[in-house]
Amino acid sequence: MPATSERPVAATILVGVDLGLPHFDSELEELGQLAQTAGLEPVARVTCKRKAPDAALFVGSGKADEIKQLAVETGASEILFDQALSPGQQRNLERHLGLPVNDRTLLILEIFAQRARSHEGKLQVELARLQYLSTRLVRRWSHLERQTGGAGVRGGPGEKQIELDRRMIDESIKRTRERLVKVKRQRATQRRQRERRETFTISLVGYTNAGKSTLFNALVKARAYAANQLFATLDTTTRQLYLGEAGRSVSLSDTVGFIRDLPHGLIDAFQATLQEAADADLLLHVVDAANPHHSEQIEEVQRVLHEIGAADVQQLIVFNKIDALPPERQPQRMVDRFEVEGRQAPRVFVSSQTGEGLPALRGELARILAERAPLEPAQAETSA
Repeated sequence: MPATSERPVAATILVGVDLGLPHFDSELEELGQLAQTAGLEPVARVTCKRKAPDAALFVGSGKADEIKQLAVETGASEILFDQALSPGQQRNLERHLGLPVNDRTLLILEIFAQRARSHEGKLQVELARLQYLSTRLVRRWSHLERQTGGAGVRGGPGEKQIELDRRMIDESIKRTRERLVKVKRQRATQRRQRERRETFTISLVGYTNAGKSTLFNALVKARAYAANQLFATLDTTTRQLYLGEAGRSVSLSDTVGFIRDLPHGLIDAFQATLQEAADADLLLHVVDAANPHHSEQIEEVQRVLHEIGAADVQQLIVFNKIDALPPERQPQRMVDRFEVEGRQAPRVFVSSQTGEGLPALRGELARILAERAPLEPAQAETSA
């Protein structure tokens, strides 16, 4: 699948099928960004409309022939679908096209595998990849033999290769889950320590590339990795944020970004990390105000928050990147309220790059902190 730093860039054809669902990306813009993030080079884009996916080839034989001819003309070495393919559809397409075929799900998994830095992040990605590949026993994981060392997975001379593959995958999934259980215990211990200290916790959430890490760095003067690319941050970073306006500190965490059709396996695997959002006292929901599809991105973030059990956590909506807006689209500096999940949520407009709006954001945080966790008289005297 996708190129890594040791492999040449793969020329890739992007394919999207409009099934009549909302938010179809007719330009395959986001898939193209994902492909480039993974080190692929999109050389052509193909879209078509269908009432339902073809059971065998997803796009039907006629469109598959068209893609095959296009691959010859462009020299493409890989086909990438914007939708999730079933194992059978993937195998049939590879036979029909004579090229590797992958889908959006595996692409996101590969990006996460490239970006994970912490031990926890690497374990989470590995578990999600193993779960995905376990449904596609197509001999794509010879590296697992080196990881398992062969212990307990070798069968008798009559055992079929596919059975060996399945046993290797199952053993690796079991071991990875056991390691993640330990990580979850450690993270739960850290949360309990924060609760004992009665620390007010804030988590940054939002669609990928909304500028969460840049905002995090601007608020706490940290050096968390931030870049204009999808999934620049995978590992949670937590720092203390001092709010002089309130005379107190809060705990601020930067978390992984969300995206449309985020693989369920990733949501499950990243439960330990995403738990930071579910357990937070307040969510800073960062929105890319300059993105023309920001309304759909807000909806997608809300959907994922529902899935991880964080829908009821109070939110402050932060419209970021106002410096990238043209003059006619510049918002008022403070607009009253924004409805989320049927509830009113305050919103602010900022530019993490220029610092515009950050004082208003800090003031809003201080106001919420005073409402939610007022100082005891002794604390108020100390802070004064």
